[in-house]
Amino acid sequence: MTEQFGACGRAAPPAAVSHPRACIDPVELADFAEALSALVSSGAENYGDGASIETLHHELARFEAFVTEATAAFEASEEWAADGAKTASAWIATRCRVPRGAARKRTRLGRTLRHLPRCAEAWRDGRIGSDQARAIASARRHRTEASMARDEEMLVSQAAAMGFEDFYRALSYWKQLADPEGADAADEDRRAARHVYLESSIGGMWLGQMTLDPVSGSIVSGELNRLEHDLFEADCAAARERLGRTPRIDELGRDGGQRRADALVEMATRSRTAPADGIRPAPLFSVLVGYETADSRGGCKKLSELL
Repeated sequence: MTEQFGACGRAAPPAAVSHPRACIDPVELADFAEALSALVSSGAENYGDGASIETLHHELARFEAFVTEATAAFEASEEWAADGAKTASAWIATRCRVPRGAARKRTRLGRTLRHLPRCAEAWRDGRIGSDQARAIASARRHRTEASMARDEEMLVSQAAAMGFEDFYRALSYWKQLADPEGADAADEDRRAARHVYLESSIGGMWLGQMTLDPVSGSIVSGELNRLEHDLFEADCAAARERLGRTPRIDELGRDGGQRRADALVEMATRSRTAPADGIRPAPLFSVLVGYETADSRGGCKKLSELL
């Protein structure tokens, strides 16, 4: 028994639902469900080792890719319209009980993957994850279609080889090269969206939130991470002296969040006590160059070489 759609795509009272007229053999899905149930029943605590975690994330990436491509096929079939739904994402949001925004994003991603065969294949094989696939798909716009068709294989290769943060930064450089005007407009929008909130609560604790553009965020994050690392080394030294051995992470005097909070306070303290004629660090800035400048042979260097 599942929900049916009524007028305007809203859920109607539950009613019986027949099997889709065109789908994978239900026995295969039943086998998958049975295997998954057996895995869950075996106890997640038995898979807390590094090798298992790596395998689980690899298979999770493959399954998410499969679900996303199946969602795109479901949208193309228009079977959802028979239930009175206005869109495939509206049907999924109601039947599968997921946020409408999430349903729309998955449907749109599945649709975009049709134009990104290398990305879809890498995701399906587990060589990249959902975050890398979404990032590459979001970089494909009207003004970057030609560049994406040329560089998709390179982007996928870099996504599979680099850490996500490094890849995302490199992809941002690629977008600047592929669409300088669009990148400039996006940078202006991100810069305008900067915001910091820090207020004292009733209990005296300070609560806050921070939104920074890429350049400003790099400046603040870089210094915050540097100071946090110094505090981490100090915590390790203190714990080593206390225990007489190399300490575990949970044996340190502070956790990561506490160290970052203390690092932020240290940044403010140093700013307040810095001499007025002190030397400021070199500024960060972005440089836009064409493909011919990036590579004297007229091609495009690997993104890792542009970092």
